[in-house]
Amino acid sequence: MDACEILIEVIGWAAAVIILAAYVLLSTGRLEGRSYLYQWMNVVGAGGFIVNSGYNGAIPSAVLNVIWAGMGIFTLWAVWRGRRAAGVIGP
Repeated sequence: MDACEILIEVIGWAAAVIILAAYVLLSTGRLEGRSYLYQWMNVVGAGGFIVNSGYNGAIPSAVLNVIWAGMGIFTLWAVWRGRRAAGVIGP
């Protein structure tokens, strides 16, 4: 296994930890589904899975994670827009 393959594996495992942590924090009530942190954790985790699964040729998984990241980005935008319209400043 060369350095590139090791890096891809580290990215994949880090993505798994981030996605799992986001789900645990959501399930235990420590994060809200529309919080910036929860959505960013999903976007970053999905990005890691895209890199890992794309490199390994797992195209269905890569496509799923592109959609997952897109949903997170859309939710971040919708939350930001809603807070801006309500005059709420900050996270």
